[in-house]
This record gives sequence, structure tokens and C-alpha cells, in this order.
Amino acid sequence: MREPAVAGLFYPAESRELLRQIERCFLQPPGPERLPGEAGGERDVLGAVVPHAGYVYSGYYAAHVYRLLGEQKKPECVVVLSPNHTGAGSLIAVSGEDWRTPLGVVRCDRERVERLWRECGVVDLDESAHRQEHSIEVQLPFLQYIYGDFRLVAITIALAELDMLRELGGCLSELCGEECLIIASSDFSHYEPAEVAAEKDRLAIDAILRMDEAELLTRVEAHGITSCGHAAVAACIAALKGRAKKAELLSYGNSGEVTGDHSSVVAYAGIVFRK
Repeated sequence: MREPAVAGLFYPAESRELLRQIERCFLQPPGPERLPGEAGGERDVLGAVVPHAGYVYSGYYAAHVYRLLGEQKKPECVVVLSPNHTGAGSLIAVSGEDWRTPLGVVRCDRERVERLWRECGVVDLDESAHRQEHSIEVQLPFLQYIYGDFRLVAITIALAELDMLRELGGCLSELCGEECLIIASSDFSHYEPAEVAAEKDRLAIDAILRMDEAELLTRVEAHGITSCGHAAVAACIAALKGRAKKAELLSYGNSGEVTGDHSSVVAYAGIVFRK
């Protein structure tokens, strides 16, 4: 069992307060200012980019994505791709464990994890990469809120090498089809003035909206864009090529909108990839 590493830090550790915090993210600006409507609509969102900072900062931007997902049919499984902030473990590591949050246990999709590990040459089964990594964990309570029970494939990525990310994307495409939702967990520019962050992030977001994973990596490197999950986003795009037809920016903002300090912000975006 993968136990919570950042409960009480990035989000409330007590279940009732956690649910209240999630609902505040939906109901208060800069969130969507409404809870998800009735679930069960046709699922046209195949993937998404969602931020992973503390809920009091990035949860409002994440809520734009989760409001939309909460109104569509639940996928068979959810693949969450994330950066590896800790440096522990393998370069691309999938978890084979169930994950506990204050809202209950998220079950690992062990059949898909086993297939991915055995059939995809760039993926290792490695729990050490996941033990203290927060960027998958913070997505899970939102997913539990909108879906209840669901099956998880959790993957950390510690490199930005295009060929390996495309190989991972190809493996996920074969493994998932349209039955799975693929989430890339990523924040955007870190510790820049808000206007500088917005200018740089516009370049990265433009490449994402054009679903060009190679151009995304090129721009991040060329312009010194300090996004932490661009490799996860690139792998997500590669996995959705040929199935997702368009990308849509639902929200963009930064921590300064909460703290009032725009001199050094972390930026966040909610993006979906549609059929």
C-alpha cells in the first residue's frame, strides 16, 4: 500500500475538511464557481493537463478540468503521468501498489500495470520513485470526488528524452485505447514574475494546444521554461496522437492570485484533449 506522503501539507489530512477544500476549489474563483453537474455524459475528453501544487494555490485551476470530467462517463482506468521531483528510483517508473488517501483506497489496475511493465522496454516497476512523490497523490482526492472508485496506473518520469517519451506514449496508446483517461500532472513556470511566467508559458501552451510534443520539449529547453511536468505532458500527447483531435485551455493563472504577490509566482494551467 502506498500511504499518503503529503496529506496535511498539500491538502487536508482529515476527510471532511478535504471534501470541503475540494468543493471550495470548485465553487470559489479562480475555480469554475460551480460543482460538476450530473455524471454520465458522453466522454469526449481522453486526456488532460492538471496542476499539482497545494490545493489552496492550484486546486482552483485543477477544478476546471475535474468539473468537466465529472460530468462525463467514468473511464475504465486513469493513467496519471507525473514528474519525479525527488530523483528516487527509475527514470520511468510504474507503481504496482494500491494508493491510500484520506478519502479511501484507490485500487491499482494491476492487469494494465503488469502488461506495461512486461511489454514496454522503457518502463520499470519501481515503488521507490513513488514513495515521496506528491504530483500523482494530489490528483487522487479530486478523482475520488468525481468518480468514487476507479482503477489507477501511476507513472513517474525523470527525463525529457523525446524518443523514450514517444515509446512510452506508444505503449500507453496500445494499452489504453479510448477506455482510459490519461492525466499529465504538471505545473508551469516557477518563481518568475507573473508577466514573465505568462509570456514563457504561452509558448509551451501553444505547443500543447497544437499537440506537438517535440516542439514542447524544444521550447521548454530553448526558453528556459521552468515547468516541472513537460515530459509527462509530452508523453500524454504522444499517447493520444491519432485519437485526440483537439486540445483546449480551460484555465491559466498563478499563485499570486491567491497570495497577492505577483513578483515570484508558480503558474498553473488546466488543459483537456478531446476526441
